[in-house]
Amino acid sequence: MLRIVVIGAGIVGSLTARELTKYDVEVILIEKEMDVGWGVTKANSAIIHAGYDDPPGSVRARFCAMGNKMYTELSEELDFELERIGSLVVAFSDEEIRVLKKLLKQGEENGVPNLKILDRDETLDKEPGLSPLVKASLWAPTAGITEPWMVAIAAVENALDNGLKLHLDEKVVDIVVEKSRVKKVVTERGEYKADVIVNCAGLFADEIAKMAGAEYTPIYPRKGEYILLDKSVGNLVRRIIFPTPTDISKGILVLPTVDGGILLGPTAMDLSRDRKRDLATTREGLKEVVEKTKKMVPGIDLSYAIKTFAGLRPESPQRDFFIKASERIWGFINVMAMRSPGLTAAPAIAKYVVEKIIQEDLKIELKRKENFNPIRKGIIRFADLPLDEWNEWIKKDPLAGKIVCYCNKVTEREIVEAIKRGARTLDGIKFRTRAMFGKCQGGFCMTRILKILARELGLDESEILLKSRKSWLIDGRVRE
Repeated sequence: MLRIVVIGAGIVGSLTARELTKYDVEVILIEKEMDVGWGVTKANSAIIHAGYDDPPGSVRARFCAMGNKMYTELSEELDFELERIGSLVVAFSDEEIRVLKKLLKQGEENGVPNLKILDRDETLDKEPGLSPLVKASLWAPTAGITEPWMVAIAAVENALDNGLKLHLDEKVVDIVVEKSRVKKVVTERGEYKADVIVNCAGLFADEIAKMAGAEYTPIYPRKGEYILLDKSVGNLVRRIIFPTPTDISKGILVLPTVDGGILLGPTAMDLSRDRKRDLATTREGLKEVVEKTKKMVPGIDLSYAIKTFAGLRPESPQRDFFIKASERIWGFINVMAMRSPGLTAAPAIAKYVVEKIIQEDLKIELKRKENFNPIRKGIIRFADLPLDEWNEWIKKDPLAGKIVCYCNKVTEREIVEAIKRGARTLDGIKFRTRAMFGKCQGGFCMTRILKILARELGLDESEILLKSRKSWLIDGRVRE
């Protein structure tokens, strides 16, 4: 049977692996982190972009609007949250209004539906919390928000049900090529024969391509710093609020999160290629976030801030996606430079890789499975259920009534279910259940979750990790 190895379990790699499991092939997904979606996918703005910002004719424009449309069906199949709340690009000057008109034209060329420029009164009617100095905005109703890591987790869970072989915590160290054809992927833990390799390694995709001797575009990290406000801040904004974009980025945003918080950011700081692990926040970056978001939404109150963090986007000199089969090494496919709007474009890119590159360009005939199951059900969030329904669950399962995370009302049953689905670390629980994602950021529930992990996995508490091999929390006992 044909064997295809996907390197990188971010949003693009996970969806590509799932797409491949629709066919009679052996699919292997290799990820260097201890869980799915922990690279670029974990720390971004979580926006499903409408598609007006990408220059017509670019690879980004080709896939963004298409991917946006695919998310509705994808969310129904994989049972993750998707809220099409729409976005506003706000303008504060006549020059910025001219940019809005350019974006409107671009969006129409890219096939984005129902775009409209709103005047000041129409803009403030949609978002009363905006600065009264706003002059106009571009309204894009198809824009939305989701949880990127949850999309990746859901895709992998569904792919596992359809035959995927998942290898976590395995860093790729070599690609074996013979007679200009891929033959093998070598990791720290083993070797895997490969007929085709799909390189979705995010910030490190250029390094993977170099191992194979394939063409690539250089990847450098662009750091974005964020501030997260607690959900008790209320409806500060109800839609995604963009400033008028610049040549560098879409700008620093204000937007709701799917669990009710408010996200501010990101900045855009280009780093050297040797800083692909630099996730430190800075005084200057966070100050810039505050100043620029308050210009748009003056009512931002930083006393509600519960977390600051940074994410890295894989940028390239051409500022566009790099998606193609190598002309030098047969069977090696690059899916790299997945900068914004990579999250939005991911479903369309996955389909393109499988149907166009593998089947048409490489001329590999793939046979569809007759028994592919596209449906994955998420973990039940008991706090979202009507009380009478929740009570019925508690009668059947007492763990459904034991609250572990009080900020987000996460029960022990949800945590146990996350462990059954593959969570092996505290962050694995966090990203599957939202425990430790609330106001206390794990201050009250982390030790309880650690004990549940140890119990369910049959480990000592000192063996439970936060997110990586060296991220232990307990070094020993205070007293015996």
